[in-house]
Amino acid sequence: MADALRADGVDVAFIGADRAEAQLVPAAGYALHRITVQGMSRTNPLRAARALLLAARAVRRSRALLRELAPDAVMGGGGYVAAPVVLAALLRRVPVVLTEADHHLGLSNRLLAPFARTVCLAFTPPPARRRRRAGARGQGSGAAWDAGRARRAARRGRLRVTGRPIPPPSRDAEGARRRVQISSDETCVLVFGGSLGAHSINIAAIEAFAGSAFRVLHICGRRDYAELSAHELRAGYRLIEYLEQADFADALAASDLVVARAGGSIFEIAAHGVPAILIPYPHAAGGHQSANARWMSEAGAALTIPDSELSPARLAREVAALLGDRARLAEMARASRALARVDAAREVAREILLAGGG
Repeated sequence: MADALRADGVDVAFIGADRAEAQLVPAAGYALHRITVQGMSRTNPLRAARALLLAARAVRRSRALLRELAPDAVMGGGGYVAAPVVLAALLRRVPVVLTEADHHLGLSNRLLAPFARTVCLAFTPPPARRRRRAGARGQGSGAAWDAGRARRAARRGRLRVTGRPIPPPSRDAEGARRRVQISSDETCVLVFGGSLGAHSINIAAIEAFAGSAFRVLHICGRRDYAELSAHELRAGYRLIEYLEQADFADALAASDLVVARAGGSIFEIAAHGVPAILIPYPHAAGGHQSANARWMSEAGAALTIPDSELSPARLAREVAALLGDRARLAEMARASRALARVDAAREVAREILLAGGG
């Protein structure tokens, strides 16, 4: 989104904490101003009190930063880091645009959404009946953002279903295959599970595909790389610790099938039109990875395996069945492409410009 705004001649600055953004934001060429915050504990009263104290100080620090930066608009990405900055913006009467990457609004966005100019959603809100059932079963803290509020917000023109902004997908599949050293007549399966990796997927994949004839690109993450590197891998099995974004886009573009978790990367999978086998992380907040996997599976773009049912034998069987049915694989690829919203960054950027009077 920052790149999309910069392309329109907008100056962009970030306010963040000492997390991944501390390295990623400066590396991308943007200024990062730091605040100190901590996630809210629901089980430890002392940690919760400390989080509230840090949040109060972060609001004061954010107000000072906003006075210095004098922005025309503030975009909040949700979560405990964004909340103090968005609150400071509201106190200074700076227009706010919120973005939500999950199927339901997180706590910060639920509290702040009534005061935002626009709330940009990655997914269409579910109908009222489904949302009431979810609330009755206690599934997901986002049940409080009920369908009634969503409809009222939509009538006021505040809700926009934009999709989740992602980096531009690679459109050169042939070139991507050359760059990852896979020939045009080879079948390629891409396995990944986030920057740290997904242990259950890593172990299942390295056993499931040990004797397979197809090529494997396995991005295992930093946590398991040393352990997995000790395995004797066949020539067509490439174990990779981590890939930068451009290289990751090439890996997606070069693949016939993806095996992965069901986090935000599902939007990149769809943008590249790749069929997927998704294994949602079972402890994701609000069960959002299960909802993400269901979104792709119901559209016919993916097959879902619960993490509790994942085994090398099950994974090998499901992958072999899909790769052996090229007609089904092609239909899944079409369904995946149909879900893509590659202009999401431009759409969110447009909402920010409108909020800022641009």
